[in-house]
Amino acid sequence: MSNPVQIRVAADAGDGFDSPAKQKAANRSAYSIRPFLYLRRAKQFLGAAKFKLFLVLFALSVIVFVSSRLSSWMGWNPHQSSSVSSTSRGGYTVLINTWRQKSLLKQTVAHYSSCQSVDAIHLVWSESEQPSEKLKTYLNKIVVLKSQKAHKPNFRFDINADGEPNSRFKPIKDLKTDAIFSVDDDVVVPCSTLDFAFSVWQSAPFTMVGFVPRMHWLDKEQNNAAYYRYGGWWSVWWMGTYSMVLSKAAFFHRKYLDLYTHEMSPSIQDYVSRERTCEDIAMSLYVANATSGPPIWVKGKIYEIGASGISSLRGHSNRRNKCLNDLISLYGTLPLVSTNVKAVSARKEWLW
Repeated sequence: MSNPVQIRVAADAGDGFDSPAKQKAANRSAYSIRPFLYLRRAKQFLGAAKFKLFLVLFALSVIVFVSSRLSSWMGWNPHQSSSVSSTSRGGYTVLINTWRQKSLLKQTVAHYSSCQSVDAIHLVWSESEQPSEKLKTYLNKIVVLKSQKAHKPNFRFDINADGEPNSRFKPIKDLKTDAIFSVDDDVVVPCSTLDFAFSVWQSAPFTMVGFVPRMHWLDKEQNNAAYYRYGGWWSVWWMGTYSMVLSKAAFFHRKYLDLYTHEMSPSIQDYVSRERTCEDIAMSLYVANATSGPPIWVKGKIYEIGASGISSLRGHSNRRNKCLNDLISLYGTLPLVSTNVKAVSARKEWLW
């Protein structure tokens, strides 16, 4: 006898049987419809206007959440100190130009002493009266108290009793860093901003990198000679370009102290001595002539803690125009290079 054979017949869609595949498909359909049912019920409950407001608030909540998590997802830590280790990265020397502002000087020294990457602080003292022992003792104590690292910044006065403006850029003995941050005694740059500018300078160590941009432009020709205008901050903002960063808040390589003092034309140094207010333009011209390139402006907030400076005095613009044109004439050429590039920390920008 032949063995019995079982035959299974698959039911078609209309036979009324429920297969596992059909049940799974039905469940998927129910799950996909359910969110829309919730939204419809919410809309009916809140009303059309309130429902739109609810959606807007929900979207904003999602954006805030994603923004708060984005930096950690991408490996960034926005709360991490931005200081650069002076031992591993070289650090920098703060060169403070001071003149008759002892109260501001105390604040400035205290601030820069607290910056982690500062290796040394030098005060260019350009008064005929020597600094008192009381002031020296106080500032040395402030440096020790404010410094947050085991290696305390080396602190020293560089005395220039003759008040010579070129003395601002005299060579400094026993420097341990290549980077010099030149700053006026009434200018305070936050440590994190300063360290970011230092990292920018490290990418272009023979360029001037600073916070105070200025520009020039050809105004007209007089007697077959070009006449240039010196443009301040509002000119930079309006034109969207610059060709100088002032040494009142700028990084440059220490070699420029030697070159400015020993290699720059004596006629230029004599001119700066007579005019008293042109040493920063002279340094910008010298670095531009050495590099054949533009400086780098770092976007960052700085604070001028003193009263209005010389830039607010009457006739300052005319004096700067004269300085610029006279120095270009002494150079025999225009070395300044204009640019519209600026360095911005992506950590502090919404979009980049």
